[in-house]
Amino acid sequence: MWSGPINRREFILSGAGFLFQIGRIKESLIIRSEVPADFETPIPLLDRQWLTPNDLHFIRCHLPIPRVDLNTWNLTIDGEVQQPLKLEMQDIHRFRETNQTVTLECSGNGRVYSDPPVPGLQWEKGAVGTARWAGILLRDVLNQAGVKPTARHIIMNGADVPPGSVPDFVRSIPIEKAMHPDTILAYHMNGVDIPIEHGFPLRLVVPGWEAASSTKWIVNIRVSETEADGYFMRNAYRIPNRPVAPGTAVDPKDMIPYTALDVKSVFTSPLEDSTTRIGSSIELRGFAWAGVADITRVHVSTDFGRTWTAATLDADKAKYAWRRFRHVWKPTQPGSYIAMSRATDSQGRTQPIAARWNPAGYLYNVIDKVRINVQG
Repeated sequence: MWSGPINRREFILSGAGFLFQIGRIKESLIIRSEVPADFETPIPLLDRQWLTPNDLHFIRCHLPIPRVDLNTWNLTIDGEVQQPLKLEMQDIHRFRETNQTVTLECSGNGRVYSDPPVPGLQWEKGAVGTARWAGILLRDVLNQAGVKPTARHIIMNGADVPPGSVPDFVRSIPIEKAMHPDTILAYHMNGVDIPIEHGFPLRLVVPGWEAASSTKWIVNIRVSETEADGYFMRNAYRIPNRPVAPGTAVDPKDMIPYTALDVKSVFTSPLEDSTTRIGSSIELRGFAWAGVADITRVHVSTDFGRTWTAATLDADKAKYAWRRFRHVWKPTQPGSYIAMSRATDSQGRTQPIAARWNPAGYLYNVIDKVRINVQG
């Protein structure tokens, strides 16, 4: 529970604690970039439980992590509103609290598998995690400010500052998504204050959408007639408006924003090139998610995709969170096998067998596979 402003000594100690925390996190996660901090969760650590612990959750930053002092921090709401607001943390806590359990996935999760390769952080499968977020409804704040009829988007900016000529990380979402009853301004992550690397003291959480929409360290929300006009809306996080041949250069006018996540599943156990023995049972398990849709079933194949069997889904479930799937396999013949997982969601979408290539390596959600070697 938030306990009010911290003094100078507490703030200095919190900075030292941040450095210690980052150091400990780096021991467990895969470092894709030191600065800005971009750390991936190894698949065996994702396998441990349904909710991803804070210190194992992937980290994606576009700019250096800011230092935040609650004594001076505030959130401003301006633009197309009747009454601009300037809220301190104690004001935030006067709104009704709510919570959402959400699977956040980086748009480029799986980029390393793009063929031909594309530039960007070479995420494998672990730029995804699930946490329980607590905070307040964004629409409650917007309603207090009085959104004008001209409003079409909200433009979000965080406390992170771009070095040199690097563009600021400014994003926007449509007003309909901002006013959705599940979109929140979160201050707790898995029951504690959000760690600084995940957006302390306040971040936006846009359930079901790619993680770049969920602005961290948020300090300003501008209600606007148009979407944000900077690099991270006009150039980044956009995909072709139609399928294109791999390696094709796409005209910017033929690109659209990437918003809601697609249906996807990944194995978390066993790992690639694992070994088992004839007659021994091995549990194939993993997670499946589908953004704003529900996972309805996951099928598993242990014979290179010739036949498929429905996996069991665990009871843990939330509207915007992944489902754990399990299937027990008892091989009867020696050899080297490919196990596959294929998820289907409530919108009727099923994981494809081939990737829909795009210049940024987004949307990688093909049927997952893992090789298992069976010894006699």
